[in-house]
Amino acid sequence: MAGGEWPSIKFIDEARILVRSGHGGAGCVSFRREKYVPRGGPDGGNGGRGGDVIVRADAHLATLLDYRYKRRHFAPNGRPGEGKDCTGADGEDRLVLVPPGTEVFDDATDALIADLVEDGQQVVVARGGRGGKGNAMFATPSRRAPDYAQPGEEGEERELRLVLKLLADVGLVGFPNAGKSTLISKVSRARPKIADYPFTTLEPNLGVVRVDVDRSYVMADMPGLIEGAADGVGLGIQFLRHIERTAVFLYVVTQDLEPGRTPADDYRALRRELGRYDAALLERPFMVVLSQTDRPEVEEGLAALTEAVDGAAPIHPISAVTGAGLDPLLSAIAQALLAAGRWGGAPD
Repeated sequence: MAGGEWPSIKFIDEARILVRSGHGGAGCVSFRREKYVPRGGPDGGNGGRGGDVIVRADAHLATLLDYRYKRRHFAPNGRPGEGKDCTGADGEDRLVLVPPGTEVFDDATDALIADLVEDGQQVVVARGGRGGKGNAMFATPSRRAPDYAQPGEEGEERELRLVLKLLADVGLVGFPNAGKSTLISKVSRARPKIADYPFTTLEPNLGVVRVDVDRSYVMADMPGLIEGAADGVGLGIQFLRHIERTAVFLYVVTQDLEPGRTPADDYRALRRELGRYDAALLERPFMVVLSQTDRPEVEEGLAALTEAVDGAAPIHPISAVTGAGLDPLLSAIAQALLAAGRWGGAPD
């Protein structure tokens, strides 16, 4: 299977912005003054509507980086009305483009406004003020020359919190140095940082794995999980929230380079941390990947790992360095995604 590539840009997954919709334009007080037209009457037009602020998902984006530096997003005001029954122009809507998978919260109340998961999905977060009525709107048989008009309504202002949760199909879950980054670099064109010390991955890396001409899936290499992540230890919640939308989990375990921790221990610890964060995650389809099997001591832990998994999921021994076991693993992932409804037809 050939691999794809994800944009190489700085990953920012949370930002706060201030939005304000446009004020409505004021209505106009005007009277028709034209030769040979005595008592022409009022002809003040209505003010224009203020622009809305709209948050829209855009599949061309993969990060909230822009909103770390540009926090204010204000829509234009509506234009005031004019004489001769001219209505003021409406203010243009202000678009705030975010990556699919972004949740929009009201920062003051922490209420969820919208969860934008599909390209083009949008929500109006601040509605523009209504334009004021001109004096022509107030003319009646008993009041033929009203000399007043309405001011425009004020727009809305609010502070929003944008939280990006990745829309990956497959999530790699494991402790630091378990071999996740090496795996994703072998099956896709993602190029994460790889080194022989913990926490080389400090932000998610996405790789596109090609199944055939028409089908592919996104694999996410998450920062290494550690004990207590559900309580915020290490990268904590910043890591765990990105796996909430994942269709299939790959628990990547290996024999720790330091004595005292086995693949079976890692598997049980990973399941425990995910369950503490959200018990529903334990119901997701998953596989167990025993990585680095080119090291002799890793193969020795397979029996204990099999006993710990106890038939709950398939176990795939692999070596990303030599390529052993990668093809069966990728085929099994494709079948799992098909069963999860990610594709309409069976993979070849």
